[in-house]
Amino acid sequence: MLQAVFSSRNEPPPISRGGWLDALRFIVAALIILHHFQMSAPVPLAESLHPVFERGGFLLTNFFLIDSGYVLMRVYGRAVGSGRMSKTDFFLKRALRVYPAHLIVLGLLVALVLAATLAGKPPSHPEWFAWDQLPAQVALVQSFGVYGGIGWNAPTWSISALLGCYVAFPFVLRGLSRIGPWTALALVVVGYLAANELSWAILKYPVYQMPLNLGIWRALPLFILGMGLAWFAQGVWINPRVAGWAGALAAVALAGVQHFDKHALISLVFISLIIVAAGAAPGRKPSKLVEQAAMVSFSMFISNEVVRIAWFGLAEAAADKLALGDAWRWGLWGLGVLAAFVFAFGLHYLIDQPIQNSIRAWLKARGREKPVSQPVVSLEG
Repeated sequence: MLQAVFSSRNEPPPISRGGWLDALRFIVAALIILHHFQMSAPVPLAESLHPVFERGGFLLTNFFLIDSGYVLMRVYGRAVGSGRMSKTDFFLKRALRVYPAHLIVLGLLVALVLAATLAGKPPSHPEWFAWDQLPAQVALVQSFGVYGGIGWNAPTWSISALLGCYVAFPFVLRGLSRIGPWTALALVVVGYLAANELSWAILKYPVYQMPLNLGIWRALPLFILGMGLAWFAQGVWINPRVAGWAGALAAVALAGVQHFDKHALISLVFISLIIVAAGAAPGRKPSKLVEQAAMVSFSMFISNEVVRIAWFGLAEAAADKLALGDAWRWGLWGLGVLAAFVFAFGLHYLIDQPIQNSIRAWLKARGREKPVSQPVVSLEG
């Protein structure tokens, strides 16, 4: 029976653009927008629709970090493991992927705060825009225990933590490459549980409640878990039909358990099943539309908080001045969500993609752009 589901003889399918992993990438980015915007609705979505909207940051960040480890392992594992791409080249390529857009978006937020202050409309929560917090966020080092990084474009703590994961990637890869897929799967699961227990023993809270200034210690166990899932997926063929059903049922189960509480560990199981299932069932025909939507996900992730701050700063002031009712306020909220998508697509196609094209050309000219076996489909690009 198990041989009909798992096999080490058949070749697992490669991940590709326009498949389920790309679809998940866009869906997660869209849900992150809804999570950040839900508290600005006339009635928070966590109260009116589903409590998962309140816990979305926890769930979606976990998804993002596991997926990043999974995809980067499948994309760059062979190149880095064989030495065709050095540790330095790998880190440089990944860092250059995130820094330009990060600096542009953060610069826009700084300009917005300065302009509003000069116009006599300073932020209503100035503690979120303390100037001494800005340097750590500019440098993306706020998750490594240094002072600063709170507020401003707060979600970038996870991008900061991923930079540390990129440093660890070649060393974790070396360890995983010496063991079989089933052993790797067991090892990364036990490793995450051990990290969680260690956090409880020393800090008196679980890994997922790690404060933002220690975010690397939250991200790294999840990133390594994703790498282990990828090593398993590369070595064991999973029946695509079974994978599809398993992924769908895991998604339903994840929403179901979140109705009652966080259920952190069981939620991680469902998230892992969804990611592995998406990689094992890539789809019969790649979709260009899904591919293009997924390519915008990094811009969606990094810019939505800035759009939220700008939009609702203006929308709430206008609604209060005009004494608008709930229907109008819901309309303004919906337009704000739409604005986050529109801004992200503009950022991607007009700014980020041209910059990345120039960076790729520069890396290629310097001999640092190495071919990889699969296209990159992780949330951070």
